[in-house]
Amino acid sequence: MPARLLSAPAPRWLPRSVGWLSAALLLGITLADLLTPGGLVVGTLLTVPVALAALGGRRRLTGWLTALAVAANVGAGLLGGVRDAPGPEELGNRAISVAAVLLVGALSLRAREASARAARLAAEEGRLVRERALRRVGEAVGGALGEADFVARAAEALRELAGADSVEIGRLSRATLRGPHALSPPGAPSHLGRRLPLEVLARTGAEASGTDSPFVGHLRRAGEDDLLVLVTRPATEPERLREALATLEAPLERAALLDSLRVQGERLARRGEVLQDLVYAFSHDLRTPLLANSMNMRAALRGAYGPLPDAYRATLDNGLEANTELLALADQLLLLAKYESGEPGGERREVTLRDLTLGVIGQLEERARARGVVFEPELEGVRVYGLAHDLRRAVQNLLENAVKFSPPGGTVWVTLRGRGDEAVLAVTDEGPGVPPAREATLFGRFRGGGAGGGTGLGLYLTRQIAAAHGGTVTYARTARAQSVFTLTLPRGEAG
Repeated sequence: MPARLLSAPAPRWLPRSVGWLSAALLLGITLADLLTPGGLVVGTLLTVPVALAALGGRRRLTGWLTALAVAANVGAGLLGGVRDAPGPEELGNRAISVAAVLLVGALSLRAREASARAARLAAEEGRLVRERALRRVGEAVGGALGEADFVARAAEALRELAGADSVEIGRLSRATLRGPHALSPPGAPSHLGRRLPLEVLARTGAEASGTDSPFVGHLRRAGEDDLLVLVTRPATEPERLREALATLEAPLERAALLDSLRVQGERLARRGEVLQDLVYAFSHDLRTPLLANSMNMRAALRGAYGPLPDAYRATLDNGLEANTELLALADQLLLLAKYESGEPGGERREVTLRDLTLGVIGQLEERARARGVVFEPELEGVRVYGLAHDLRRAVQNLLENAVKFSPPGGTVWVTLRGRGDEAVLAVTDEGPGVPPAREATLFGRFRGGGAGGGTGLGLYLTRQIAAAHGGTVTYARTARAQSVFTLTLPRGEAG
């Protein structure tokens, strides 16, 4: 019996109808065998209901009918032997008839099993083919794609999957197809900007393949209009197209998220540029009046406007100190804007870190003396390559920090040593230190309060300068209750 007939899917009513027909044939052939002479061996025809049962697709029915056919054959032979004395020829024919029934039954069962296996293999192969096709669709829209690129690739992948004349994808808004839009192949008729008829919108994945009516599907978008998918004359079944659309929904959501992140990134970048310009303008415009004001106050203190009362001189001194702090803030803001933009700029050259540090100490000595704080420098002649002005600001931030938080009568130890390929500057003070809970954010932006307080820019800017020069800045608390800030920079050539 051909395997292709046995492997064909049978309607639900067929097994029961075949069973009754096979039983009726078995009964009729058995009666005919009993009523005919033994030489005719009509029992050979009992192979017919057995083979018919195999067509019905029931293994148990085939087995039962095979057993009944053998029993009927043997029974008809025995009854015929009682009625007519059988000869060797009749017995041989009867044996051949029984063997034929058993052979047909066995072959039918084997053919049934083989066809079932073939059907399972065919189904598995079909499943693998569908999975490979869906995987190709998923791979086509993989990667960091925005919605515009996504719909273009999705249209091409769906056309290849469906074997269609064309595939069009677009945003459905008020029955009109709009962007993001893609058409594959590019020269096919397009519905972009056109109002789609109601009969097209009402069909969603229900069209049979190969018809003139397009397959209509939707790609859902959270909080947005759906994307309409029009597949013209697909060569595959609608179910495969629906599976493909389900596969595309997760990548579409990812593409929408990436577009949203890009828009937010561009918006933040524009805001950053505006803020940077504001910082530059503010810092530049702030320095000019502060410098002019400081010059006037110094001139007044030198007697340019005549003798001044002591109280007024004290006021001028306080004003000069305030101006100095504001100028330092303006300088830090300018540096901060420069480093935040990622372009420190300037020409790097060899810098003698010892001379630079001594210059900062000399600048801060008057302020330290007013607080009763003394410096204890121990500096080696170490050189580095970098931006001298920026390195000076980093060292100045650390020393100002130490003076500010040292107790009256305290000491600030400043050591500079070469350690292999590195220059290590350590600033140690006797201040209260940094609470353990704040150490993790100590070098963050605008982290005022305690050590590193004030505007909260000094230590953050120092870290930025150190990183731009390939170095680091760290904080530690010693066993003697001292705070140590350590600036480490790559060492330049010794000289």
